[in-house]
Amino acid sequence: MYDTSTRKRALALVAQGRSLNSVSKETGISRAAIRSWQTRIEPLPRMRQTFCPLCGPTADPPADRGAYAYLLGLYLGDGCISPGMRSGYFLRIACADAWPGLIDACVAAIKAVNPSGKASRVHAVGYTSAVGYSGHWPCFFPQHGPGKKHDRRIALEPWQQAIVDVHPWEFIRGLIHSDGCRITNWTTKTVGGVRKRYEYPRYFFTNVSADIRRLFTDTLDNLGIEWTHCTRHGNAYNISVARKASVALMDVHVGPKY
Repeated sequence: MYDTSTRKRALALVAQGRSLNSVSKETGISRAAIRSWQTRIEPLPRMRQTFCPLCGPTADPPADRGAYAYLLGLYLGDGCISPGMRSGYFLRIACADAWPGLIDACVAAIKAVNPSGKASRVHAVGYTSAVGYSGHWPCFFPQHGPGKKHDRRIALEPWQQAIVDVHPWEFIRGLIHSDGCRITNWTTKTVGGVRKRYEYPRYFFTNVSADIRRLFTDTLDNLGIEWTHCTRHGNAYNISVARKASVALMDVHVGPKY
């Protein structure tokens, strides 16, 4: 899903004499999509966000606030919302098959938040999508919009922030389960002339969106968790939690994927 300005920008590159292949590589947009825009640049009506007929312009917060905070973290990391049949939408959270417990937790969270109480699993090569169908998803996740999350502003609505303030660990767990990990780092140190190896646990959170990283670190700050930016190849996409006390607290409330 791309907005009109993104479509016009891609077509402007084509108009400069560029090939569809080169424009696709530069923008990350498929050649088929660019080719289709040459005949229709405006998004189809069903791709535009509309308000839920039951909620109006804003939604009542989900009843299970803890499950919602966890699902919000998952959505900001690996989730997407796409239009389905009639006026409904599909919420999809992509989960690696290496973590079956995470898939179970994701499905359970969708069931708890979805007004229908339903969720399903869609299997693909190497991953499984936890899927829920509802007309309410754009209301529950107003961050939904065309294009990639890191290409647009991501901010929580006041009612969402109020939920995160009450359930910060659920939100952090969702973000870690989607775009984070717990790993064991190691280093060496010479003690008494002997080179010794030391291992220590560490949490990482990686997301291209500066807004989503800020939501993560702001919540860590409120919890008293110490963190640092870990720059790789000039990009500060990684947030590291390595202090012993902070890692111990993360272990209590988050833990490794399973």
